[in-house]
Amino acid sequence: MSKFGQDFKKFILKGNILDLAVAVIIGGAFGKIVASLVKDIIMPSVGLLFGGVNFTELKYIVVEASEGIEEAAIRYGAFIQSIIDFVIIGLTIFIFVRLITNAKKKKEEVKVAPPAPPVPPKQEVLLEEIRDLLKEKI
Repeated sequence: MSKFGQDFKKFILKGNILDLAVAVIIGGAFGKIVASLVKDIIMPSVGLLFGGVNFTELKYIVVEASEGIEEAAIRYGAFIQSIIDFVIIGLTIFIFVRLITNAKKKKEEVKVAPPAPPVPPKQEVLLEEIRDLLKEKI
């Protein structure tokens, strides 16, 4: 195997690269789930609150459709839905990262045991024993 091939193999098999690849795949799937949540559950509910409005159909027609020509329109309803997607994805990722960070902090706090008290020198131990014996005699 060439030097380039060995370097590439080392690069690809680094933990960070594999973690990133997994994160991208899971993030894509997560994005689809949240998009479906917004499109199929949240937006119809919001539409009902606004009098049965379907946000995906909201648009400003610039040029009407005519024979052989499609309409030109600014679809601001789809844009509103994308903004809501973004906010919900951002919120859920924030909550998820915060939970993981708090769990790691708690785990680190448990791992850190208080240091053992220092062992006094033999001379101090002997002096304490002599003191205790003298107290008993008095």
